[in-house]
Amino acid sequence: MQGRTHNCGELRLTDAGSRVRLVGWYENIRKVSKNLGFLILRDFYGTTQIVVETEEIMEQLSELNYESTIAVEGTVRERSSKNDRLPTGEIEVVPESVELLGRCRYNELPFQINHSKEADENLRLKYRYLDLRNPAVKDRIVMRSRIVADLRQSMTAHDFLEITTPILTCSSPEGARDYLVPSRNHPGKFYALPQAPQQFKQLLMASGFDRYFQIAPCFRDEDARADRSPGEFYQLDMEMAFASQDDVFAVLEDVLPPIFSKYGIYKEASKPPFKRIAYLDAMEQYGSDKPDLRIKLLVTDATEALADCGFPAFEGKRVKAVKAPAFTGTRKVIDKLCADVEVQSGQKAYWFRLDEKGELVGGISKFLQDKKEAVIEALGLTAGDFVGLTAGDLKTAQKTAGVLRKMLGGLSDAYMDKNCYEFCWIVDFPMYEIGEESGELEFCHNPFSMPQGGMDALEKQDPLKILAYQYDLVCNGVELSSGAVRNHDPEIMVKAFNIVGLGEEDVKAKFPAMYNAFCYGAPPHAGIAPGVDRMVMLIAGEESIREIIPFPMNKNAQDVMMGAPAEVEEKQLRDVHIQIVKEEKQA
Repeated sequence: MQGRTHNCGELRLTDAGSRVRLVGWYENIRKVSKNLGFLILRDFYGTTQIVVETEEIMEQLSELNYESTIAVEGTVRERSSKNDRLPTGEIEVVPESVELLGRCRYNELPFQINHSKEADENLRLKYRYLDLRNPAVKDRIVMRSRIVADLRQSMTAHDFLEITTPILTCSSPEGARDYLVPSRNHPGKFYALPQAPQQFKQLLMASGFDRYFQIAPCFRDEDARADRSPGEFYQLDMEMAFASQDDVFAVLEDVLPPIFSKYGIYKEASKPPFKRIAYLDAMEQYGSDKPDLRIKLLVTDATEALADCGFPAFEGKRVKAVKAPAFTGTRKVIDKLCADVEVQSGQKAYWFRLDEKGELVGGISKFLQDKKEAVIEALGLTAGDFVGLTAGDLKTAQKTAGVLRKMLGGLSDAYMDKNCYEFCWIVDFPMYEIGEESGELEFCHNPFSMPQGGMDALEKQDPLKILAYQYDLVCNGVELSSGAVRNHDPEIMVKAFNIVGLGEEDVKAKFPAMYNAFCYGAPPHAGIAPGVDRMVMLIAGEESIREIIPFPMNKNAQDVMMGAPAEVEEKQLRDVHIQIVKEEKQA
């Protein structure tokens, strides 16, 4: 019999005297003598101490390696030395028999199970099934499951209908590389795994569904980051018919804070309505379109006060400043701060201080002496203030200042309230921008967004001045989601694409289903898709997104446990009409 009467986290003092059968992993044993030892049995639910008091059972256990699975039958009794740190710490089980269920055939493990998080990451991922036995790792996956269940429940309570959309679809220009799947029955043609269910959820709105959601798998062939998993990720995808931006905001402001408060390492989360910040204001005040509002410091423009001070790096440039009041950092701290900003942004940061005597000192202060009073007044300085500075074209100066602000904020609790979740909406994104690589006009965000002002704006305004009904949800400096009020009018859609050099035929060719569906009378609709993985990472307080994914890929988009990606047999390639062409090595 393999069944159990209780799990390893269940027994309490009230169970003393009961005869029980437990099953689990043989975690370790502390041997006192040949007929006395203390074994720890672990299962999904917890651990229980087993007190071995016979030479026969001790010998049986000595033949087993740690992490073998066993069944223990015995009697529960009160522990003489209790362990208040364990739920089962008041009891122990005296075994009458031990049965081997699954033998661990290795004398040595790749790492100690309870210390697996200290092991090399690739080793952890190769032996992920062992890594997940660590309660600290397993608990993150349990948390993820419960958060997803609560999200589903909350969305259903808001009258959203869960609908799954196709995994095999067509390639679409979404901004990242597609994963392509060759077709066996259609030689030379390919399916693509969806980067997002964007078109399908909009088609559902055109089909007459009012509120849609799903925990949607998305696939993008992009590089890993700490907050982004390569290959696949999941998002809380939602769309609403006959809805405005405010309608979308109201739903998420009701759904997310309770989940962050319930599961988060911080018990405080922003109350609705979340702060709304226009994109241009966010860049000007925070140096980022995903500002961490827990940081109290702001970016100010110092161009007028400092551009002509004689410091070469400021000449003809935009200058941004971040003031840190009552700064106590040493010169060593300042040098490291500036070095870290340069590493992260690729741009230099500069500085000076106003000392207790009212003198400008340190950094570039020698260039400011002739303008001392004007600088103090322009930046609103008081004794003890530190000023970090950045320079460049507008975007460069802003973004570098954003990095500086973030790093300064982390130096003192006086600058940052770390123990809460601060949400905000970034709104009013530009519809178009000049591409950094192409140098040509491109969509800034989502090409399916409705321009503010509709057709009139597209026909009469400078494209770079047109704003869109696009929005991002940001929490603690992490972008959780992008969304938009959709462009549901085919004429406005064609005009929007015309501005970036694409004609009506291009739109029909790239998005045939959506274009045609909108020609049959589509409702105004809007949506958003918060990233589930990033959300759980924030809630759990983890630095790496791989900690909250059951079977993540490594930084090189490899599944080292399963050996993916892998070569396949020639016959499999022939079936899908593919031939591998190997690059010739240069002599």
